[in-house]
Amino acid sequence: MNSDNSMPVIILGAGGHAKVLVNILRLTGRNIIGLLSTDVEPGSESCGSFVLGDESAVEQYTPEEIELVNGIGAVPGNTARWEQAYRMRSLGYRFANVVHPSAVIAEDAEIAEGVQVMAGAVIQPGVEVGVDAIINTGVLIDHDCVVGRRCHIAPGVVCSGNVQIGNGVHIGVGSSIIQGISIGQDSIVAAGSVVYGDIPDNVTFIQKRQPVYK
Repeated sequence: MNSDNSMPVIILGAGGHAKVLVNILRLTGRNIIGLLSTDVEPGSESCGSFVLGDESAVEQYTPEEIELVNGIGAVPGNTARWEQAYRMRSLGYRFANVVHPSAVIAEDAEIAEGVQVMAGAVIQPGVEVGVDAIINTGVLIDHDCVVGRRCHIAPGVVCSGNVQIGNGVHIGVGSSIIQGISIGQDSIVAAGSVVYGDIPDNVTFIQKRQPVYK
């Protein structure tokens, strides 16, 4: 992880995801300058911090003075989070890593810029997590998995060893992926799925369940 914990941060967004990040940043002692939002009046309070205005407020600071935190939620079909990250990086800004103190990350795990790891997550040895990925609350990622760029691994997901997850993938709440599976880029795994076979690029995987009576 390459984030500089001594630098103050500005959070993009002022919704539910930003609220969770504010809490983590305070627990880890980061100085929060404020939030960016076009939906909340500048100077007002949201998510326990102050709203600075729109993204033009960032330009009051040089890329050497601050880090950014992407507080825009990652929802399938909504690209606002990734578009904002692209715009800010094109201006030279970088994104902080945000890791809850209760998360467990193996010493040799590779965590790229802008990754967010929420409360109770476990990332085991040999794991690689790509730029801007979200490892949400209670996610368990076992040894030697690869999580691509711009992924959202939703709360309660379990990945067994050697799972390969492509860029831009969304794994829905409570899903389980058995060992050695590959999931193609920009695919979606619906909440509660159990994935036993490889998934190609650009598909939505929905596991249909039939009731079983004994």
